[in-house]
Amino acid sequence: MRLEHVSGPARPFSPAHPASDCPANKSPALEQLCREIDAAFAAAETGPRASFGERVRLALQRAIADPGLLRPDQRVSNAQGYSRHLLAADPLNRYAIAALVWEPGQASPVHGHRTWCGYAVIEGGLEETLYRWDAAAHRAVETRRHARPPGAVSYVDAGRGAIHQLGNPADTAARAVSLHIYGVAGEQIATHVNDLLAA
Repeated sequence: MRLEHVSGPARPFSPAHPASDCPANKSPALEQLCREIDAAFAAAETGPRASFGERVRLALQRAIADPGLLRPDQRVSNAQGYSRHLLAADPLNRYAIAALVWEPGQASPVHGHRTWCGYAVIEGGLEETLYRWDAAAHRAVETRRHARPPGAVSYVDAGRGAIHQLGNPADTAARAVSLHIYGVAGEQIATHVNDLLAA
């Protein structure tokens, strides 16, 4: 089993903050997404925990409906592996927003989650392979695969209850672009999100 380096546990909910550290040249849709995630944190302080995930899903759905969400440079791919473009980072380190760009044949490793996260498919299509954790064998076991077309939205809490692999199938001709929100500081999206697992 391979694990990404993690220096501490996922951050718990922290007090609401009026404004997130979105880029100065942010799109109106990204600015609105930051406001909606800030509002989801504020609501989570007094409301049921389940409503946080629903608010994140709805915010993602609204954001990807705006064709001006991403600039062209935020849709650039990398032939060596999928690209991750940091779009916004909360100043209280509660979340980071990123665009991921996938060329055909590129995929994430099989992973669980060290923090909550949500994603939505903007362009192209992804395939998601779901797994269950087999504690006796110390590995993830595939349970099913399904297509994630443009508009597909997902949210999961931390843990091994939603182990998956995302990727752009090799037999497609087009790149895919997805929008992700992770419950970590911006500089931690490559190291503190995925719990890499053997499959």
